[in-house]
Amino acid sequence: MTQSQTVVSTLENGVLNVTLNRPDKLNAFNEDMHLALRAAFEQATKDDAVRAVLLTGAGRGFCAGQDLGDRDPRKSDTKPDLGHTLDTYYNPTLRLMRSLEKPIVCAVNGVAAGAGANIAFACDIVLAARSAKFIQAFSKIGLIPDAGGSWSLARILGEPRAKALALLAEPLMAEQAESWGLIWKAVDDASLQDEARAIATRLAGGPTIGLGLTKRLIQAAPTQDLDTHLDMERDCQQTAGFTDDYAEGVTAFLEKRPAVFKGR
Repeated sequence: MTQSQTVVSTLENGVLNVTLNRPDKLNAFNEDMHLALRAAFEQATKDDAVRAVLLTGAGRGFCAGQDLGDRDPRKSDTKPDLGHTLDTYYNPTLRLMRSLEKPIVCAVNGVAAGAGANIAFACDIVLAARSAKFIQAFSKIGLIPDAGGSWSLARILGEPRAKALALLAEPLMAEQAESWGLIWKAVDDASLQDEARAIATRLAGGPTIGLGLTKRLIQAAPTQDLDTHLDMERDCQQTAGFTDDYAEGVTAFLEKRPAVFKGR
């Protein structure tokens, strides 16, 4: 278990539970929280005992994005280099999340605004409480969607909806986000954490290598032609076929029993 003031991580049954923990600030990012979240995903990358990640927020919101109190222009005569902020904090973490060949489940428990929304969209399976809402708040302060937002919104929703969400900065409620295919499912508030934990636990008990290869293939598909992707499928399937989990899966099927996967 690792713990800081801003992010709490615990490992249970193969699931690394990662909780953003600045509830008094709606889990808005400061420097410490950036570094602590990255450390959690570095642990997930390096530790074979971690077979899935469950990301959520403490308190009444998931994440309100960047803590603007740290960027108060009234307190500084110099203009901030936000490109440096992205290069130093957001982008390395997002690259870790997308390259992690283990499933990431996200439970959005309330508002997910700005970078908070876009970090959720970088996860593999996103559940949200029915009361939750997603807001691309950037246009309200003269910025562009960052933390991968301009990429993920266009990729998932297409240009018309992506532009409207980004330019108008109107809240998108969880059920609408589900109907648009932006998230996996909207669930009752009271059952959010239990449902998300059940999914993460199920994935952690699965064939980890095969799941990671599946994630890699689906992420690569939109940028590849069919021939290139068929070759990639061939190579990934070859890798999966060499795993002990494949042998166990086939044996369990033939013996009509549940498979017991080891993640290798």
